[in-house]
Amino acid sequence: MPYLANVLRGFLMGAADVVPGVSGGTVALVLGIYERLIASVQSGAATLGYAVRGRFSDARRRFGDVEWGLILPLLAGILIAVVSLASLIERLLHDAPQGTAAAFFGLVSGSILVAWPLVKRWTGLRVLAATATAIAAFSLLGLRSEAVTDPGPLLFFGAGAIAIVAMILPGISGSFILLMLGMYQAVLGAVNGREVVLLGVFVIGAVLGLTSFSTLLSRLLRDHHDLVVACLIGLMAGSLRVLWPWPDGTESAALAPPTDPLIPTVAAVAGFLAVIVVGRFSRGKGVRE
Repeated sequence: MPYLANVLRGFLMGAADVVPGVSGGTVALVLGIYERLIASVQSGAATLGYAVRGRFSDARRRFGDVEWGLILPLLAGILIAVVSLASLIERLLHDAPQGTAAAFFGLVSGSILVAWPLVKRWTGLRVLAATATAIAAFSLLGLRSEAVTDPGPLLFFGAGAIAIVAMILPGISGSFILLMLGMYQAVLGAVNGREVVLLGVFVIGAVLGLTSFSTLLSRLLRDHHDLVVACLIGLMAGSLRVLWPWPDGTESAALAPPTDPLIPTVAAVAGFLAVIVVGRFSRGKGVRE
């Protein structure tokens, strides 16, 4: 059943977005639904824009362009994952950071391999773009910020607007952007504490940020598909900095080997093989239900 399959895809995207260093966009790219997702988000953004300007006939037309059979189940799956897994992921990152990071390192590494054929023809420019993007992402993801103490609604609004852009870009984790902003613990605490008002403000910021960014990304994918995908692959490669070679705590990654390399290595291999299998299955099914 396509709706249940899309709920599962959304659940996987949401589970990835909870983890700093892993992006739900990466999962969407591996599952073969990324461009459909961006196109529908862009149509939704256009619908909202027309409605705000009072152009209701144009709004109804663009509303019909949204692939609701994909979007609504994905949103349901993402919500289920965030609500049900936030506490578990928080506990795993604290109690078993090396094994958890290793598994997601394998997932992102496998995602790069799965995404590579999406560039129909690799040229020198596209290789250069992927390399430059990887270097830029690697450098950017070295930045951290101290956790913000008792943030107000305005900070939740800004965090939502910025983090949502990362959540739909493969390789850039919305959770890690929240870490960089010092808002990760606050947002995770709001989810676990069911703080509806602050979460509502965060969602409003996310909607506005997504509306602004999706139009640009959709146009770039349409007009410069291979170059954009090459850059997305570079983002995934650069994001491995967050996960390698296993963090020594919840919010830091030390450039040192794990004390016991066996478990992290097995976890990394398992994550790599899992995403390869999922990627091949998705391509075989065409992911066009």
